[in-house]
Amino acid sequence: MTAMIGDHAVVLGGSMAGLLAARVLSEHYAQVTVVERDLLPAACGHRRGVPQSRHVHGLLPRGREVLDELFSGLTAGLTAAGALTGDSLAHVRWLVSGHRLAQITSGADGLFLSRPLLEDHVRARVRDIPAVTIRDGCAAVGLVAAPGQCQITGVQILRAGAAHTLAEDLVIDATGRGSRTPAWLAQLGYPPPHRDTVTVGVRYASRMFRLREGALGHDRLIITGGTAAHPRGGALTAIEGGRHHVSLAGMLGDTPPTDLPGFLRFAETLPFPDIYYAIIDAEPLDDGVAFGYPASVRIRYERLHRFPAGLLVIGDAVCALNPVYGQGMTVAAMQAMALRRMLATGAAPAASRYFRHIAKVITVPWDIAVGSDLANPAVAGRRTAKIRLVNTYLPRLHAAAADDPALARAFVRVSGLIDRPESLLRPDRVALVLAARWRPHPAVTADGPVSGVASDPLARCGAEQPDRR
Repeated sequence: MTAMIGDHAVVLGGSMAGLLAARVLSEHYAQVTVVERDLLPAACGHRRGVPQSRHVHGLLPRGREVLDELFSGLTAGLTAAGALTGDSLAHVRWLVSGHRLAQITSGADGLFLSRPLLEDHVRARVRDIPAVTIRDGCAAVGLVAAPGQCQITGVQILRAGAAHTLAEDLVIDATGRGSRTPAWLAQLGYPPPHRDTVTVGVRYASRMFRLREGALGHDRLIITGGTAAHPRGGALTAIEGGRHHVSLAGMLGDTPPTDLPGFLRFAETLPFPDIYYAIIDAEPLDDGVAFGYPASVRIRYERLHRFPAGLLVIGDAVCALNPVYGQGMTVAAMQAMALRRMLATGAAPAASRYFRHIAKVITVPWDIAVGSDLANPAVAGRRTAKIRLVNTYLPRLHAAAADDPALARAFVRVSGLIDRPESLLRPDRVALVLAARWRPHPAVTADGPVSGVASDPLARCGAEQPDRR
């Protein structure tokens, strides 16, 4: 039987990070209360506090594994509701660094669905836990500390204009990028944590389509990454209901239009034509939405020498990553698992220990996202020797992976946060990459390599060619 650590834990925020934290806490606390500012939708739908939910979302393979561990049968329930599954390489068209990766089974399975569908199912599973109560329409407005300010003992909340105090043994802030914890710490006399910030100025435009039959072949997802010369990117994914969700992205103020003609023109400028030719004759299902993401931010709580007991922070409230890499939900899930391991010792972790462990979880995805952003010379930031090395090596690996399925598999497993990035630097893989530098890489069509470079980009596109008369 799992040992109880305390009577009451409070989670601020009903985000994915907050829901996963509540699931983990329910194993060790008699009562868990989730305090959510938004009024939650009665059925599957968007909520105000997650504007990015209207854009393409990715649950990386490692995230899917964690969710199935925390909620047995979740993937089966989601597929019954219309979500699609597929291999993250065999069913995903990776167009990165100007290269089309070879497609082969990677053993890293993914889910393809909308954010509202995933969040709705996870929230329903959390609601089913007897120890958990979700109180929506409540705003957390402050912390309550014991004399001496060394222990957090409660949370002040505001609901329908009335103030209340929730007494608790532990509070976890999962309120995302708008977290008030740094300000609350300052009010209690604690020094502010350092912030690492990389300004990316990402601007999204997204639209929903119904594609012509066979437009993607057997693929579930197209990922088009930008290059230094052409930094625009995009993603097209199949989701529930026979729909396809498309997000286009620019950096540093480059803004994709939301209107259909402008959206198509922007898609046509991507480094590869696959998304454009998939949607050129598709049925539009909405009017399009825009979203801006100014910067990746990592708050270095692990470097603080003083921090009150009874308070922890999780998810985007600790580290908010450039969303073009689709890491956010998976990183939140990995943090929840780290918390679970610490709680399994039979006591709430000290803040210093907790934040050290969370920092280890964050470092790899942070390095992947920030390193990739800094490959764009227009992005300001310190380019360490490690970043310069990786940004020199990765395009060469992508070039080699266009011909070598084993290298493509290795890259996708790292991107899916299943394998460590160091695995790409194994001597045998480095040797393959270096050897491939001297081989010409033929263009690739749906039927395989061809000699020369086709004048019509459709000839290099894995999608079925539409009638453009």
